[in-house]
Amino acid sequence: MIKKILIVDDSPISIKIIKSCMPKDKDYELFDAADGQTGVEKYKELKPDLTFLDLTMPIMNGFQALEEILKFDQKALVIILTADVQIKAVAKAHDLGAFSVLKKPPAREAIAAAIKEADDALSERG
Repeated sequence: MIKKILIVDDSPISIKIIKSCMPKDKDYELFDAADGQTGVEKYKELKPDLTFLDLTMPIMNGFQALEEILKFDQKALVIILTADVQIKAVAKAHDLGAFSVLKKPPAREAIAAAIKEADDALSERG
């Protein structure tokens, strides 16, 4: 069951929007990081059940952060949240091991559906 969620995005406004899209009936512990490097460090420290990750960030971009997170934890559930939904970027994210890719700004329904999907995947793993 998903309890801890990490949001990695260099935009404080995006983080606020993502947090506001979280289902209100769940009591998630929410954490955030402002760049890919900090996101990877927080992932290792917190071991969240789910991570929302932006692609375009300073210090370490989302693709690099995704690779580092999956090197550390092959079972990590990472949802890419980006305005860059070009086929090439989406394909690369999936190839690197992203659980799914959502377009920014996210709709509340899209976030809820993605969390449910990730929760189901987590349950199947046991």
